[in-house]
Amino acid sequence: MGFGLLSVFLPLYVVSEALKGSLFDIGIMSAVALFLAIPASLFWGYLCDKTKHYKRFILLSFSSSAILLYLFSLTTNVHLLILLYALMSSLHVAHEPPKNVLIAELYSRADWEKAFAFYEGFTESGWLIGLVLGFLTSAYAISPALTLLLCSVLNLVAFGLSLILVADPLLVFERSLVSIEKSTNFACYGISLASKLLDGIHVNEKLRRENVNAFCWGLVLFSLATSILFTPMPIFASQVVKSAALPSSLVFAVFVLNSAGGVLGYYAAGSRSERQKGKANIGQIVIFRSLLSFLLLAIAAILSPTAGTILLVVILVMMGFANAMFLAYTLSLSMELVPAGKAGLFNVLIGIGGACGSFVGPFIAAQAAGFIYVFLAAGIAFFIAYVAFKAF
Repeated sequence: MGFGLLSVFLPLYVVSEALKGSLFDIGIMSAVALFLAIPASLFWGYLCDKTKHYKRFILLSFSSSAILLYLFSLTTNVHLLILLYALMSSLHVAHEPPKNVLIAELYSRADWEKAFAFYEGFTESGWLIGLVLGFLTSAYAISPALTLLLCSVLNLVAFGLSLILVADPLLVFERSLVSIEKSTNFACYGISLASKLLDGIHVNEKLRRENVNAFCWGLVLFSLATSILFTPMPIFASQVVKSAALPSSLVFAVFVLNSAGGVLGYYAAGSRSERQKGKANIGQIVIFRSLLSFLLLAIAAILSPTAGTILLVVILVMMGFANAMFLAYTLSLSMELVPAGKAGLFNVLIGIGGACGSFVGPFIAAQAAGFIYVFLAAGIAFFIAYVAFKAF
């Protein structure tokens, strides 16, 4: 809830009269934070697998976020805010690898997609409530300091709940069993094909391992495209809402609907949790996101601002839906492909793309004095990601 509120509030706060920042400042803030989170994700992932203790890193993440968000409320210097945000990002990711491992170890492989979809959908509901809180704080003109303090309190509550509810597993072995199973199945399949060939049976099938490098590149490119698109999106949505002569608080409402699309997407991913179906759907999801990015170009050509606002909402809802299904499928696949000790690799790959895109998106928007080239760049990046996942 805290970070759902912060996701839209912070970019708008940076460019407000209080801080007098710019799109370039938003890009720098996001890029620095995400680049620092990359080695941090590897470090936390290695450390939690090495120690076999996961709860302590989740507690560290939420407690440090609560403290730093409180410090946010005490400053009106944009450069200090960027520094604090970067520090918070490297500590906040401490909960990501442990929670992925906890889900993988507490459920069998057959239930990973459903479990990850439920977790992400549940937390997306919190994100959605946070956006509703952002809408209310904006509508009632709550001061930025109080809004940031609310984010801090929500993270403090998360710390308290984790202290009570989260527990480390007694045994950690599910991922190792999955790795053994994959190797055994591959060997059995190879022996079966060889037997058919020796018996003179014509075989059309191929013995081929999954291309893990292509999967990794697909993750980076998908994250890059998403970050190019969504880092400056609150500013674009603000301009669209303003051109339609609607209240500025409706920017939060737009992202509430985007988040609602995500909740529906996680539900759909959980209900279609068969493993091979998930793999097949990844490419379709990515190309769908590419088409939606190109469709955003139409908003600039629509004469009616109201029609442009409606189109923006529809596209963001569908993007939220597609993104949720993508994350549920790729998260479960990453836990299958990534060996123990490298639990943070998924977040590293997402972070690399996100860090680059969070700088590139606002930079393109500022240099081109508009968002047309932002949507074009995102659409092309999504398409290249689709090619990588097809190779996987």
